[in-house]
Amino acid sequence: MKPERNYLIHPSYIIMFLILAAVSALFLGFSAAYLYNRLQSDIPPIKLPPLFYFNTLILIGSSLTLKWAKKSYLDDNTRNYKIALIITLVLTIAFLGSQIMAWLQLYNSDIFINYNNMASYMYLISGIHFAHVVAGIPFLVVFVVNAVRKIKSPVSVLIYFSDLAKKRRLDLFNIYWHYLDGLWIYLVLFFLVNWLVG
Repeated sequence: MKPERNYLIHPSYIIMFLILAAVSALFLGFSAAYLYNRLQSDIPPIKLPPLFYFNTLILIGSSLTLKWAKKSYLDDNTRNYKIALIITLVLTIAFLGSQIMAWLQLYNSDIFINYNNMASYMYLISGIHFAHVVAGIPFLVVFVVNAVRKIKSPVSVLIYFSDLAKKRRLDLFNIYWHYLDGLWIYLVLFFLVNWLVG
């Protein structure tokens, strides 16, 4: 196996932080546009459906289980590593399903995407976050499949847990996932504060 080149900061981390910086700029731009439109048009904000708060708990749970997966990886704990990854995947799917139900709550309350500017922004912003979660699922599935298929014998365990590239990919995915969790909390608080101040 070809030895890895030593970097002060691996290029993968630089790319990840540039991606997250771009995503942050996107959501800050939408937040600013939301506030500008709200102040200009004097339209009252939309009250969040209760499922938005429940979805926050689901995402926090998925962050905790992914953190558990990383700890299990570092501790060479095969069983816990597999369990933590599977639970993370289940929670992620639960979040997506619950978020669709939250939009249906809005729809059933006759708050459609074209109801007013505030409703449009709520659908758009939460929808873009939804898309970023969906984008992370294939990577999570790869982790789960590799863990189930490749971690069987003591030799395969040793090879899997000593692979620096796998460790880095897991670390990068943790950064991305915790970022999405933090971003969702920010969005829920943003919409909540706007609704409270009326």
